Amino acid sequence: MSSSRPVFRSRWLPYLLVAPQLVITVIFFIWPAGEALWYSLQSVDPFGFSSQFVGLENFVALFHDSYYLDAFWTTIKFSALVTFSGLLVSLFFAALVDYVVRGSRFYQTLMLLPYAVAPAVAAVLWIFLFNPGRGLITHFLGEFGYDWNHAQNSGQAMFLVVFASVWKQISYNFLFFFAALQSIPRSLVEAAAIDGAGPIRRFFRLSLPLIAPVSFFLLVVNLVYAFFDTFPVIDAA
Repeated sequence: MSSSRPVFRSRWLPYLLVAPQLVITVIFFIWPAGEALWYSLQSVDPFGFSSQFVGLENFVALFHDSYYLDAFWTTIKFSALVTFSGLLVSLFFAALVDYVVRGSRFYQTLMLLPYAVAPAVAAVLWIFLFNPGRGLITHFLGEFGYDWNHAQNSGQAMFLVVFASVWKQISYNFLFFFAALQSIPRSLVEAAAIDGAGPIRRFFRLSLPLIAPVSFFLLVVNLVYAFFDTFPVIDAA
């Protein structure tokens, strides 16, 4: 029986082919990470001329700093809200569009529009809508007696940043969720319907388990997005 394993003329050729990538990874990723870890275990003078090994004292001081702990838990809360809100909203809209027969193309195009907007443009858009002095939504809320000023209210500021970040990521999540739902064999859906399962039961008992790999992939991507890629929106604002 023939083996499908590739055969190279030289046993060193595979190592030679991956060597450039390994060198780049070591120089630009592993080495800087190791240096950062090493310096985190030392006490360095402001000019960097001398250092003293202090072990985990820096980490102990860090986790006893109230300002750092506040920032840490705020980051965790923000990332969790952006990740899970974005996934749930996107999955909800993907399921609705997948269920709709007429006009599904229009809804697909509509859901993909936010992803075409640059982060800086999105930030300007939200400033225009929620500006405390002249924002459209601010004025609308004021008509009902609600005073909106995210510059002076931390809760409103958190809501606005989370809302803008989720809005920006909905299109990406929707695209993957919708494609995953469309890939489910229609025969399975029809068989479940014949057995008496309604749309909601079919979704939770059939569709949701089948798209679990896509859901896990999007969970990782959205966590990375929440930790790193939302800063352009906040910075531009």
